[in-house]
Amino acid sequence: MPSPHVLILTGADDPHADRVGAMLTGRGARVTVFDPGDFPVTWRVDLTYAADGLLRRVLRDGKREIALDTVTAVWWRRPTPPAPHPEIADPAVAAHAGKECQSLLGDLWEHLPCPQLPARESVWRRSGQKASQLALAAELGFAIPETLITTDPESFLDFHERHEGRIITKSFHIPFIEGVGDGLTVTRLSDPVSPRDLAYADGLRFCPMIVQEQVPKRLELRVTIVGRRIFAAEIHSQVSNRSSVDWRRYDTRVTPHRPHRLPDEVAARCLALMERLGLEYGAIDLILTPDDRHVFLEVNPNAQWLWVEYLTGLPISEAVCDHLLQGA
Repeated sequence: MPSPHVLILTGADDPHADRVGAMLTGRGARVTVFDPGDFPVTWRVDLTYAADGLLRRVLRDGKREIALDTVTAVWWRRPTPPAPHPEIADPAVAAHAGKECQSLLGDLWEHLPCPQLPARESVWRRSGQKASQLALAAELGFAIPETLITTDPESFLDFHERHEGRIITKSFHIPFIEGVGDGLTVTRLSDPVSPRDLAYADGLRFCPMIVQEQVPKRLELRVTIVGRRIFAAEIHSQVSNRSSVDWRRYDTRVTPHRPHRLPDEVAARCLALMERLGLEYGAIDLILTPDDRHVFLEVNPNAQWLWVEYLTGLPISEAVCDHLLQGA
């Protein structure tokens, strides 16, 4: 029986891929790491067809030839998009070539006949839409924050008044802006709305924003799910001013992280959510309120987990490894 062959789609400097890739190799799997950002400069792609259908799919980089029909599982980690070849001088032609390369690879991954983690690209990209997530979570019985998604300044100001100013805002989809000022990347996390912010409410006309009531927190939960396995960690974000509004402003030196057991009904909702979204992997963010309500915030279908694993001992990397090997 041939060895499992796992294709990892990720960019450079990915410790998650390094850790799981080493586990896979240690268990006898063949591992190929491919970053679409290296296509078409470093890597080339051949899809060969005959009159009666597809014959073979091949990646090659001058040193290796990877027969993609031998791949038993694909793991979407953090791939970068294809970049146009630097020898193309015309910007319009370069942009067109980049889009064509991305379209080819997207179609290629979509019809590979093997399991994919967290799911096929079309599925996990659709699953990351926050408005749809909130609607589905409420349908499944989760409590959710009262939420407004808007480009209307007046609606925002009405929401602010109704909640007596105790609201937060966050980006609708992409939490960072690249190339600001001197090429810096600005990250936009959850932020409370200050009186000064109200003076800039008119800026909502240009871009949608999520506005939510500020839910009281006893602690926050990061629920990482791999297949049907649940790894819940409690994040005691309220012990640090820095992480109290959004734990992603990491302050791990003073913020305890511990394993957590979810109530059975909450665990069942988490699994139902993943099933409805079509995901085999995802990280669900919940708030545990002082009166023990579990409030759903969002699910990230391609989230990181190593810091949780290191701080809690939860064997998430091993579970990812196990799941990828099941494709064999």
